Amino acid sequence: MPKPLEATIEIAASPERVWAVLTDLKRMPEFSPNTVRMIPLGTVRAGTWTVNLNHDTYYYPTTSRIVRFEPDRAFAFRMNENSTIWSYTLEPTDSGTRVTERRDVPNGVRKPVRIMIDALLGGEEKFETRLISGMNETLNKIKTAVER
Repeated sequence: MPKPLEATIEIAASPERVWAVLTDLKRMPEFSPNTVRMIPLGTVRAGTWTVNLNHDTYYYPTTSRIVRFEPDRAFAFRMNENSTIWSYTLEPTDSGTRVTERRDVPNGVRKPVRIMIDALLGGEEKFETRLISGMNETLNKIKTAVER
């Protein structure tokens, strides 16, 4: 089973300011190197679905559902195709906010998804290495946007 992946950054801004940028999902392509579009189907809150277009080696569509929405504290969505959960946790610090991005695979990766990762994305290890790099890039771009 894939291990959780995680990246953390300190942002010199309040959790409220970070939250406002982070939960503006239409901006996700501005931050994430793998997200081409993230379109919420309604108001962003727990239970809202999103339709997404992603790019790694290939373009591929996905859908997700917001499973955690705690203003200024925590935000998470579950990818419907592979059941991975992507989350952001915000913790106030003396100098601003610590933001942790995490990918969990609570039920393992289903066989069709593993086959796709192996065949099209270079295998699980390479794919996860790119995901961690992308997480760090995403957090750095969020930091830049928030601190502007």
